[in-house]
Parts: sequence; structure tokens; C-alpha cells
Amino acid sequence: MGSLELLRVLGNKYNAEILDATHKPKSVQELSEELGIPIATSYRRIEELTEANLLELTGREFSNEGRRPKVYRRDIDAVSIAFSSDGIDVAVDDRPEVENSLVDVWRDLKEER
Repeated sequence: MGSLELLRVLGNKYNAEILDATHKPKSVQELSEELGIPIATSYRRIEELTEANLLELTGREFSNEGRRPKVYRRDIDAVSIAFSSDGIDVAVDDRPEVENSLVDVWRDLKEER
């Protein structure tokens, strides 16, 4: 994805808030309630962020209601934007695999209880 397209995705209403809130896996319903975003909009924004490789589906977790909704977690740690005479450059720092693995292990242990 090009820098301008990535910047457009990041600038869409609610996308930055969703990325900020998904430092740990959350369902669409949790994000909608936590951030005050309409559920249909939440689904659209999550799809957009997933297609841009900024958010990832991490699996399914049991909810308090006994359902297993899909949960998402951001796949990045940082975004930097640089302006120059050559144009705009957007750089994304991916989330370290070690951190992803630790979160996955913790989630798996929690599900076993």
C-alpha cells in the first residue's frame, strides 16, 4: 500500500481510535461499546484496517455470553510520517513477533481455564 493510501486509511474517522484500543485483542462488539462507534461502522473500519495490514484477526475468544466472536489486535507499534520535497513518506513499525507470541500464549492459557 502506498504512503498516500495508508495516510488516507489512518485519517478515516475512528481508525486511529481503533488502533489505539487494540493493543490487546478485542471483538468488534467490545470496540463498538468502548469507543462509542456504531456497530456497522465498526465492522467497516475493522475491515479497512485489516486490508491495510494495520490490524489482524487473532482468533476467537469466549465472551461472557458463551459466544466466540472474532477478536482483532493491531499489527503495528508505530507510524511515522515524513514530508519532503519528494513527497510524503509513511513508515509503519510492525509489532514485534515476540510480543505477538506472548499475547497468544497468554490468551491460550486464559482459554484453558
